[in-house]
Amino acid sequence: MPRRHLELLAPARDADIGIEAVNHGADAVYIGGPGFGARDKASNEVADIERLARHAHRYGARIFVTLNTILRDDELEPARRLAWQLHEAGADALIVQDMGLAMLDLPPIQLHASTQTDIRTPAKARFLQDTGFSQMVLARELDLRQIRAIAAEVQDAVLEFFVHGALCVAYSGQCFISHAHTGRSANRGSCSQECRLPYTVTDAQGRVIAHDKHVLSLKDNDQGANLEALVDVGIRSFKIEGRYKDVATVKNVTAHYRQLCDALLERRPELAAASSGRCRYTFQPDPGRAYHRGGTDYFVNGRRPPELGDIGAFDTPKHAGVPVGHVTRVGPDHFDVEAGDAATVLHNGDAFTWTDLQGALQGAPVNVAEPLPRSGGRLWRLYPNAPVATLKGLRKGAEVSRNRDMAWERLLDRKSAERLIGVALTLSQTADGVALDLLDDDGHHARVTAAHAGEPARDAARADAAAREHLARLGGTLFEAHTVQLAWREPAQPPFVPPSLLNALRRDGVAALEAARAAAFERLPRAAPVEPPVPYPEDTLTYLANVYNGQAAAFYARHGVKVVGAAYESHEELGEVSLMITRHCVRWSLSLCPKQAKGVTGVQGTVKAEPLTLEHNGDRLTLRFDCKPCEMHVVGRMRRNVLQDAKAQPLTFYRTRPAPVRAT
Repeated sequence: MPRRHLELLAPARDADIGIEAVNHGADAVYIGGPGFGARDKASNEVADIERLARHAHRYGARIFVTLNTILRDDELEPARRLAWQLHEAGADALIVQDMGLAMLDLPPIQLHASTQTDIRTPAKARFLQDTGFSQMVLARELDLRQIRAIAAEVQDAVLEFFVHGALCVAYSGQCFISHAHTGRSANRGSCSQECRLPYTVTDAQGRVIAHDKHVLSLKDNDQGANLEALVDVGIRSFKIEGRYKDVATVKNVTAHYRQLCDALLERRPELAAASSGRCRYTFQPDPGRAYHRGGTDYFVNGRRPPELGDIGAFDTPKHAGVPVGHVTRVGPDHFDVEAGDAATVLHNGDAFTWTDLQGALQGAPVNVAEPLPRSGGRLWRLYPNAPVATLKGLRKGAEVSRNRDMAWERLLDRKSAERLIGVALTLSQTADGVALDLLDDDGHHARVTAAHAGEPARDAARADAAAREHLARLGGTLFEAHTVQLAWREPAQPPFVPPSLLNALRRDGVAALEAARAAAFERLPRAAPVEPPVPYPEDTLTYLANVYNGQAAAFYARHGVKVVGAAYESHEELGEVSLMITRHCVRWSLSLCPKQAKGVTGVQGTVKAEPLTLEHNGDRLTLRFDCKPCEMHVVGRMRRNVLQDAKAQPLTFYRTRPAPVRAT
């Protein structure tokens, strides 16, 4: 992708959602294939990806397919065959984590480095570029200064950054707690989201610091205000998280960021969109109405004091919704709500939330919502779909939010966008008839001709107006006419061209222009690795490198690594290890960090970064704090039942013992 191009990269759970992402402004879509993707419940058949690619390529948009789990030895050949099938289906890139794939006979398709490759340093990013990766998504934890340093080292590969959606608390690819507790590996596409559970936090003396709080649960990423700053430090692909999200969310969020990107491109003429067409919407995009846990720009602008807005969603990992008003009365089968805005309209089937007296989020959908008379539209009576007596914490004065708006969902269930490419049409005379030339905004040209006697029109003005009207009828196509010109030899005596012929010319011209666009579309070439092989930044790798097969081990050995440890999923590490490594710090969020105490009289020196303990349903985890890089390690061990279950499953995977892999 040329450096001047700016890419909006949207997620798709399936091909139909991917098509809507394109229609709502995505320059590229990432989607899972039939296997080996890091979202095991978002797989798609190759034929569906082919259908999505055909639609995307009409606009010059591209399709990236996730092949980003770590692979066992027995999965390498099926993954290789799948890569060829995806290439033949029209996919433009494979998003990968496992370096074993780079050792295989892959098709000539671009490789993109998954977030699971944990790219935090200039050295790691440069290594991936030099080993043949054309695009890479940087760690979400980076700040602008760190991104700029990476961009200075990476001149050829495109830098990608998550701008919206759920945040993993751990560095991606460095989280093993799901596998340790449930046997479901995040690196294998089956995360159990242990980070969203409530934990009790105790200090070294056993004192309770936080009780049943979701201290590992983060708010959702929102970089809407930082897009231009990200461009200035080298980001060229804005990635939206959400391969599990529904079609309404993808439409809404993609449209929102399309509008932000278009505004940015208007301010920055040196940049251009990575695909064609302009979008029009039947709704006003509003990401606040999609599922979210509150917004944070995470660490892009550095770590900030909790009082300025913490990154944690400690009270609940659920979607509270948009504030509506407060409860004025609780009846035997209903409750009344006073809306904060008289323009607010509530609907049958809406769902509402509130917090109970313990601060926990509660909620219920309502069967009927009816306005109360003589209230100026502010008072509503809501009849929930459950007995009022069972609704915990519902009380007079409780603040109420709406987390499902049926009118909004119905609006987005319908066609909600059209994406059109501007085209100039010119109708002219030829020696034996007429010709229609079409030139689109990307410079693609098509010409169609027809024999026609060309008798003079009786009413020149009326004939010209009719010709322009018929030629401009491009509804149902990719195109919209921004100019229609009539180039007659004798403008004062234009020929009469019957509507049937004009319509036929227009249809044939549109088909020819689409064919010209398809013929001009080229998939970007795969980057060639630097030879001789560049050295990896380190010469020893632990389980944190996620090496799960022999080809991955051989890849690192080829690049100078002397000792390669096996992936955590191989069960080589049976004692206590770091199950998460995260830039999120519980001590900081609870205002217990020694750095926060600096300069505070009577506090400085008394607060130390001693370990804390997390407890949930009998599980105990230790939080250890590495203050120099400002990181937190969640330390624990694998559950016994996970080990027992694994022994019953015949697996084929790379093991380091009895001897480590050594470079020759």
